[in-house]
Amino acid sequence: MFTFARKFRDHNPIFRKGMMIARISIKFLTIFTLVFTPFTVFAGEGEKSSDKGGEINTPTSIKEYIKHHLADSHDFSLYSYTNDEGEREHIGFPLPVIVWTSKGLKTFMSSSFHHNDDGHIVVEKGGVKLAKIHSKIYELDEDATEVSFDEDHHATNAHKVLDFSITKSVFGMLFAGFLMLLGFGSLARGYKKGAIPTGVGRVLEPLVLYVRDEIARPNIGEKHYRKFMGFLLTVFFFIWILNLLGLTPLGFNVTGQIAVTVCLALFTFIIVQFSGNKDYWKHIFWMPGVPVVMKIILAPIEVLGMFTKPFSLLIRLFANMTAGHFVVMSLIALMITLKNQFGAVGSTGLSLVLALFISVIEILVAFLQAFIFTMLSSLFIGMAVEEHDHDHAHDAEGHGAEDNAII
Repeated sequence: MFTFARKFRDHNPIFRKGMMIARISIKFLTIFTLVFTPFTVFAGEGEKSSDKGGEINTPTSIKEYIKHHLADSHDFSLYSYTNDEGEREHIGFPLPVIVWTSKGLKTFMSSSFHHNDDGHIVVEKGGVKLAKIHSKIYELDEDATEVSFDEDHHATNAHKVLDFSITKSVFGMLFAGFLMLLGFGSLARGYKKGAIPTGVGRVLEPLVLYVRDEIARPNIGEKHYRKFMGFLLTVFFFIWILNLLGLTPLGFNVTGQIAVTVCLALFTFIIVQFSGNKDYWKHIFWMPGVPVVMKIILAPIEVLGMFTKPFSLLIRLFANMTAGHFVVMSLIALMITLKNQFGAVGSTGLSLVLALFISVIEILVAFLQAFIFTMLSSLFIGMAVEEHDHDHAHDAEGHGAEDNAII
């Protein structure tokens, strides 16, 4: 396989040219990420705490800031600064808030909350009082003028609403989908003009062929792989693009949201179950070729395996991407925590060097996690559609026994 791939690479000028363009694009994206990420990852709030307005100069405040950064948000905060009057000015842009309250649907822009996450800003829209508490929107009681908290800092006079807002993660998914439509649209138009795609299509074609030839075909089989190519390509590019966007100064952490990874794994689970043939279900509930007692024991284990497979998909993607963001931001925070030991220049240099090193690894992990999710999804689908020739196997065993008896 590898010998054929090398020959194809060396003797096919189209493939070489496509790979060259892909490498140039990846290098540009890598340089962009490495240059801007370390300098802007804490720029969302400067060196101020996102919830109390104080400086981020203690381990506790740093952990709170990182936790706030990894969570979803109703707006984008690009950076902030202190003006001449000593007030904190936030630069960013709001996103639409769409909530279903006790008095129906309410829509407004998130700027109404004034970048306050503790619920001190109460917004009244259409006779409904709303407050944002820890990035969650609550509806206050009619007679309440502010949010009341108990000893555990839980709101006592507010309840959650159905939130359909365009949050930062939702915006990221829509943006990734838009990029995919543009890219694959360009690839399709390129094929209409000739055998060699042009523009962005030249960058996408090697990756599409890689997913087809190295993931779909080997795991699903020549007979069935075309049926699932649309899903596999969508999952691969969707995760890959979102992972790369998470390394940009925009601060996306879409694949680090457990709800997103659950939905992706759920799609794989549904496709596997609805694509499974009779051999697949027979191997789960009544495994052939084993004693009846073992069939009864193995059936519950196989049923449990149906659910552990997608669970491993969602946990692996969620944990790896969240840990990557946490490590990068923790290393950049060294410039604050080590300022007294190494000085401002020394701590900043050490922090940036470590952050650049981890950022390089994160670029690799961004592709690797997309590859692993797609690979395992195709493997599970291949197990579901695989056809087993049990009759042929039993006949072979019978002929072997007869030959041994003759001998």
